[in-house]
Amino acid sequence: MKWKKETLPFISIGSRGTTNLLTRKEIRFCLDEMAKMFPDAHCELVHENSFELLIAVLLSAQTTDVNVNRVTETMFKKYKTPEDYLAVPLEELENDIRTIGLFRSKAKNIQKLCRTLIDEYNGEVPQTRKELMKLAGVGRKTANVVMSVAFDEPAIAVDTHVERVAKRLAFCRWKDSVLEVEETLMRKIPMEEWSVTHHRLIFFGRYHCKAAKPNCETCTLLTVCREGKKRMRAKEKALKK
Repeated sequence: MKWKKETLPFISIGSRGTTNLLTRKEIRFCLDEMAKMFPDAHCELVHENSFELLIAVLLSAQTTDVNVNRVTETMFKKYKTPEDYLAVPLEELENDIRTIGLFRSKAKNIQKLCRTLIDEYNGEVPQTRKELMKLAGVGRKTANVVMSVAFDEPAIAVDTHVERVAKRLAFCRWKDSVLEVEETLMRKIPMEEWSVTHHRLIFFGRYHCKAAKPNCETCTLLTVCREGKKRMRAKEKALKK
């Protein structure tokens, strides 16, 4: 796929100053470097089918994949079908996921979701974003993950890592909403790379460009990363004091 030249506007990012968005050529460089760093990036939620993935992604909101996997290792042995989740009292399901944040609302949404699957989809997980987002507790991010991972449909799910990396690297603007970040990434990344880029952005943000302590010193993207350069200048200035 050929990249079209484009002139991108200057944008204001408040206290962070004024900067350019990356060009498509620079974005291509970033994607290629991430591919070298994380060639095997993948969904780290352990699951065996689309239904288990749906439940796992729902549980993953505001917690880590590690915590979810720790819970589902036992839970997925107990609950195999939507009917299984409805066969127990809500309090029992809450207790099964008690170590995960927001467990009460998540348990309630799981049972509502399962009822909808049975009543409207013959117990099967729907394969379109519109239908997935009709399910309790399923937002756009969850729907995109299920579409991409379970059904191999092109999608970019914007979680906290994807949003942070996309903004630090100036793929998009600091003030962009989650939906605007997703739409920008979809415009600037070839469709056939959406799903794998989603995983690589997560790995890059989770293991390299961390929220509190990004590894700017050893980052191969530093040459195009304005945020990284700013952090390095601040560090150098602090060392001189």
